Amino acid sequence: MRRFLEQRGSGAVADRTFAALMLGCALSIFAIVALILGILILRSRLSLHEFGFKFFLQSDWDPVRGSFGAVPFIWGTLASAFLSLLIAVPLALGVAIFINEMCPRALRAPIAFLTELLAAIPSVVYGLWAIFVLVPIMRRSVGPFLKTFFGWTGLFRGPNFGIGLLTSSIILAIMVLPVISSIARDVMKAVPNTQREGVLALGATRWEMVRIGVLRNARIGIVGAVILGLGRALGETMAVTMVIGNHAAIPKSLFSPAYTLASVIANEFTEATGDLYLSALIEIGLALFLVTIVVNAIARLLVFMVTRGNTARAV
Repeated sequence: MRRFLEQRGSGAVADRTFAALMLGCALSIFAIVALILGILILRSRLSLHEFGFKFFLQSDWDPVRGSFGAVPFIWGTLASAFLSLLIAVPLALGVAIFINEMCPRALRAPIAFLTELLAAIPSVVYGLWAIFVLVPIMRRSVGPFLKTFFGWTGLFRGPNFGIGLLTSSIILAIMVLPVISSIARDVMKAVPNTQREGVLALGATRWEMVRIGVLRNARIGIVGAVILGLGRALGETMAVTMVIGNHAAIPKSLFSPAYTLASVIANEFTEATGDLYLSALIEIGLALFLVTIVVNAIARLLVFMVTRGNTARAV
C-alpha cells in the first residue's frame, strides 16, 4: 500500500477528476429533467398557442371538432391515485409491522420475498389478472355489496359493470403496496431495539410499543415510502388503461368509468392524425409531468410541516 501511494504522486489530480465526475453525475439529473420538460413544451406549442391555460381548465375532449381539455384526465389521475393510497397504505403498514414485529422468524423471509416479488410483476400482468378475476368479482359480489350497504353515501350509485374508477384504484393499490411495504419495513428495521425495549420496560403493550417505539420514530421514512407509492400510482399506465373504462368525463360514482393522463396518451397517441391532436396529447404528457411535480412538492411540504423541529427525535 505504501509503495502504491508513493508511486501515484500527490493524488490531487485524481481527487479533482473524481469530484468532477461525481458533479457531472449529479448535474445529469437536472439535465434529464430539463430535457424532458423542454421537449414536452416544444412539441406541445401548437396546443399551448391554441388553447392556452384553458387547456387545463376545460373538460371537453373532442378530436373531431378539435376541442381539447385535460380536466377529466387530471381528475381521473388524482382520484385513482389517492383512492389507491387510501387502500394500500394501511395494508402496506400492516404487512411491514407484521414482518418486523410479529412474524415468526421462519416465515419472515418468505413473506418478505413474496411482497417484493409483487413489485417485479409487469403491469400488463396485473391488468390481465384484473380483467379476468377482479372485474367479475367487482361486478357480481363487491359492487352489489357496496351499493346495498353504502349506496347512501352517493359514492356507489349508477350501473356497475365491473370496470371503472374503483376497480382501477384497487389494482393500483395492489401495485403500490409492495413499494410502500418494502420501504416501510426497512425504515422500521432501522429503529434501534433500545426504543422497543424502553417502551416495553415501562409496561406498554405490543401495540403501544409499535405505535410509540416504532411508528413514531419511523414516520418520516414511512411518509417518504407513501410519496414513492404515490409517484408510481400517478404514472401507472397499462393496468389502469385495461380496467378504468377510458371515458373522458368526470366520474360521478366510483363505479363510473374514468380516464387518466397516462391512459389517454397510451390509447390515442397512435391514432392521432392531425397536428393539433398530436400536440394536445403531448400537452397531456406535460400536464402529467406538472401534476407529478406539484403533488410531490405538496407531499414534501406536508413532510416538512409534520417533522419540523422534531428531527432530533427521528431515527
